[in-house]
Parts: sequence; C-alpha cells; structure tokens
Amino acid sequence: MAFLSKLFGNNTSKKTSNDNVEAIIHDVENRPYGVSENNVLFAGLNELGGYFFFQTVIVGQLNIKSKVGATLLFKGENFELKLNSDMPEFESEGSDIKGRNVTKIDFQIEESDIKQLENAKLNSVQLNVKKQTILFTKYIVSDEEE
Repeated sequence: MAFLSKLFGNNTSKKTSNDNVEAIIHDVENRPYGVSENNVLFAGLNELGGYFFFQTVIVGQLNIKSKVGATLLFKGENFELKLNSDMPEFESEGSDIKGRNVTKIDFQIEESDIKQLENAKLNSVQLNVKKQTILFTKYIVSDEEE
C-alpha cells in the first residue's frame, strides 16, 4: 500500500472531529474506503501466494492493542460479509500529528467472496476490536474533489 508514506502529514490538529476526518482525507493521497466520526478507513484487496487479503489502514483516534484479533462486517443491499483478521495481534502506532494514530489490520477473504464484495452496494463497514465498535459509512467524493 503505497499511501502509507503519506499518512504522517504535518498539518496541525483541528478542533472538531469532522475537521480531523477532513484533515486526514486531505493528508492522504488515496481515496478513503469509509469514514466514521473520528477515523478514516483506507482499504484494498491484495493476494500473496494464492491467499487473498483485505488490507485496511485506519487513521484517526483509534488507539488499540489487540491480542485477540478483529472482525470486519460489510453490510449492504442484500449483502453481508464478515471477515476475520489474519493475525490476532496488532497495535496502533502514533503519528507526528497529535491525537492521530495509524492502525494496520489485514483480513482474510476467500476468492469467492471478492467478486460479491466488489459488486455489492455497501451501506456500512463495521470494525469490531476488543470491546470497541467503529461504524464506517461510504465516503462520498464531492464534485470539487474529482
């Protein structure tokens, strides 16, 4: 994921959570997969040695250390898919910007589920880790940004 080098921007932190989310989106050159109140989800599919992964990077206020893994739940029109993280242990890393963390989590995905996910009209993506639940909604690009 080439955008990782751009995650550690040098903007000053903003006061409201919406401004924080917009600052993250501005700092990272890739298009967000989803946004929550305080975090931005960047994601993409990858294949390694015949195994498929849905790689995610969450940038924002999420600051967590897990030894039990996480789940990612996709919900859409007549569609629901639950993915488990490929590693039980992961940890958020701080960034140069106060209050902003970067959390990288890879999820296992079956090849048969990839096409369904790509064709689904998603409403939300829910991250469950430890006792936290973060609901991401689809990021809508404004006409000015395109």
